[in-house]
Amino acid sequence: MALKTFKPYTKSTRGTVLVDREGLWKGKPLKSLTVGKSSTGGRNNLGRITSRHKGAGHKNKYREIDFYRKKDDVKAKIERLEYDPNRSAYVALIKYEDGIFKYILAPSKININDEIVSGRNKEIKIGNCMPLSDIPAGTDVHNIELSPNGGGKLVRSAGSSAQISGTDDNYCIVKLNSGEVRKIISTARATIGSVSNSDHQNIKIGKAGRNRWKGIRPQTRGVAMNPVDHPHGGGEGKTSGGRSPVSPWGQGAKGLKTRNNKRTNKFIISRRKKRR
Repeated sequence: MALKTFKPYTKSTRGTVLVDREGLWKGKPLKSLTVGKSSTGGRNNLGRITSRHKGAGHKNKYREIDFYRKKDDVKAKIERLEYDPNRSAYVALIKYEDGIFKYILAPSKININDEIVSGRNKEIKIGNCMPLSDIPAGTDVHNIELSPNGGGKLVRSAGSSAQISGTDDNYCIVKLNSGEVRKIISTARATIGSVSNSDHQNIKIGKAGRNRWKGIRPQTRGVAMNPVDHPHGGGEGKTSGGRSPVSPWGQGAKGLKTRNNKRTNKFIISRRKKRR
């Protein structure tokens, strides 16, 4: 997909850069594979805001994506490629030979009417899904399972891919986009190719209203608040906080660590690249 710019008729169109969706399905999604989606506004079951800066936004339906690809040895044809408002990647509607429809993450460079298949010892072809043990070293993959039959958990966002580096006993060594190299059990599955819509990173929304359509509300800078409201608040004149950037509750920019290192350290060969 190419990028789309606009003539500067307004201040917003001057800076807007979007992805041209020419070739994507222009109709509604397949109704049997969609479910209703209600907006929480960032509030929990007590009505209290637990996730800030969320609310409103355009109504949309959730497309049920098949991250498992368990239908083995049955060929499927790509019926159409669609935009999905719930994720950065595009989705593909596939039709199996027995007439069943499914949505999958659309791989890059896949076309309508292409055939794909899942299972053991299949052709190394974009869109085919198979165990990591069947994929040769150096192949780009996405939608990787962390455990067999667990469904794809890693490498699902637009333009991303991981690379098979080799094997180690019952494990496959995978290099992720972040730079982390880790072992994943070789019976877990992955899909050949990289994820579609690699130009997603080049989008410039051009105006605040486009974020409102997506359900993102405005943020107030901490330095514009009073000391009672934020650690960066207060001070005479315009100050820049006077300390390292933190959240309103004092959490640093690196964020809270949630990984259980005791459980996962044995699978990680080298850590991800550190942010600067």
